[in-house]
Amino acid sequence: MAIAIVLGIVLVALVLFSIDLVPIEVSSLVVVCLLALSGVLTPGQAFEGFSNDTVIFIFTLLAMTEGLASTGVVQLIGQRLAFFARFGHQTFVLAMMVVVAVFSTVVSNTVTTAAFLPVAIGAAQRAKVPKSKVLLPLAYASMLGGMVLLYGTSTNLVASAAFGRFGLAPIGVTELSPVGLPVAVLGILVVVFLGPLLLPTREGKGAVGDWVLRDYLTEAVLPPDSRYVGKELAEITQGLGLRVIGLIRDGQSLPAVPAYRLVGDERLIIEGNREDILRVKDLKGLELRPDVRLSDTDLRPQDMLLVEATVPIGSSLIGRSLKETLFLERYGLVALALHRKPAIQRLTKLQLLGRLFGGQSLSSLPLSVGDVLLLRGPRERVQQLADGINLLVLGDVEYQPPRYGKSLLAVVLFLGALALGSFQVLPLSVAGLAGMLAMIATGCVDARRAFRVDWRVVLLIGSMLALGVAMEESGAGRFLGGLAAGLGEYGGPRMVLMAMMTLTILLSAPMSNQAAALVMLPVAIGAATKLGVEPRPFAMGVTLAASCSFITPLEPSCVLVYGPGHYRFTDFFRLGTPLTALLLAFLVAVVPLVWPFQRPGADPARSREPVSERVVPP
Repeated sequence: MAIAIVLGIVLVALVLFSIDLVPIEVSSLVVVCLLALSGVLTPGQAFEGFSNDTVIFIFTLLAMTEGLASTGVVQLIGQRLAFFARFGHQTFVLAMMVVVAVFSTVVSNTVTTAAFLPVAIGAAQRAKVPKSKVLLPLAYASMLGGMVLLYGTSTNLVASAAFGRFGLAPIGVTELSPVGLPVAVLGILVVVFLGPLLLPTREGKGAVGDWVLRDYLTEAVLPPDSRYVGKELAEITQGLGLRVIGLIRDGQSLPAVPAYRLVGDERLIIEGNREDILRVKDLKGLELRPDVRLSDTDLRPQDMLLVEATVPIGSSLIGRSLKETLFLERYGLVALALHRKPAIQRLTKLQLLGRLFGGQSLSSLPLSVGDVLLLRGPRERVQQLADGINLLVLGDVEYQPPRYGKSLLAVVLFLGALALGSFQVLPLSVAGLAGMLAMIATGCVDARRAFRVDWRVVLLIGSMLALGVAMEESGAGRFLGGLAAGLGEYGGPRMVLMAMMTLTILLSAPMSNQAAALVMLPVAIGAATKLGVEPRPFAMGVTLAASCSFITPLEPSCVLVYGPGHYRFTDFFRLGTPLTALLLAFLVAVVPLVWPFQRPGADPARSREPVSERVVPP
């Protein structure tokens, strides 16, 4: 009875996740509720997943990556990674996946995904590549890299520890490499070539249905004493990751050639997202140059706001410039940058650039319906725009300049926490918590920002751990494994191996990878013994298959990118299905070559001993 109930709940979970009618975190909590109400798990068991070591560690990792972002580490690495975007979208994704996979060979794939998540987001924004085209390949790369070495994923370590219970030698550090390395290479190539075709082009929406990642235009000036005087423009475009689309000197427009040597007093027309524009404001050697500056001398920082405001239909600003309307005097706000909506005819943007390159300043350009201004000024002045007649406020911008002076400290604390947890000096959860608190205590990140994590990740992983416990406690996993073994015995060892690996992949969706491997190991080894073949290829096949959970977003690495990439459940199925099928076929073909079904000189009589005599009960 318990088996039927658990399998029914698994079916409900898969349906809820697939139709995507309710948020995935709500669906995951429904699973926990059903497990507790049905009596399959006690309330303590149902909620135990939320206090799991892995869940706490993932939470602290997400918090520590906020520390890396606030100190500018993420931006710097993202700039280097975005360099590859000049060679095309696929080259950028390929470079990112290779770097992530290499890192994941020695560090847990979940840790790797969490560490590279903000880096990939920043690099994608600079490279003008949608996050939805980048973050899923990031998660897949970390999972593929984890199959190369023993320490690449906790699934390998858990399976290796279980081998001894079945009379098998533990997995060697590089024993997986002959199969794991080509699997990683093949998987990366599949994602690079199929990803652009199968992944959606999707970004999150902001207020009033506009896109969050808007491209703004602003002016920056190079003072005569700037540290960039005498250097090439590439120092700004490539070194700082800013898009300079033109220069103006002495009223003459100049092309933004990377080799152009700066002499000072140039006006730079910069295009970029909101974060890029605000970063210019804090750079030494570049200055935003509104025609009139707002004096901050009598105002505290907490009294100043950064907001985005759009020009609505019927506004008196339409067709008039900021200078013409005496914008600063009238509103008490400084316009730092201007966004012209892509929906407006491209000709208007060309005209806008033409006027800029003709020597006019940004504040001399006439405004149009839908233009968005990035404004800065006193809080009470912003509140006076609430009527929405001339300007409609879209929302305030919480911005803190990067704390570059703390960047090295943040890296040391982050890597130190990973090292303490990876080498088991401290439990993973304790190491992560200590690293997070150290970042807060040393000023690498504000406590408020550190706790601004995606709590859906925590809810989903905790809920899936509860479902994994139910699969083990009820015997549902062993029941399915027995059915697969019975069906596969008629097709020989390779057919049985394929059945075992396929079921492991399927079980790793509702269960954790580690739980799926532990459930399938005794079944696979028992089936191998019945067939009179060596059990090691079956044990290694199950271990590798447990890391091939690409079809659903329920693997922790996939959960981490689910929200930031604005994915749907079906996005993983579209790309993960062909990837999983290809890798499964490859593993079925290659695993018996590396770990043969029969050892040379093996005693056939010994290989046909009953399961009970060869397998030590767990």
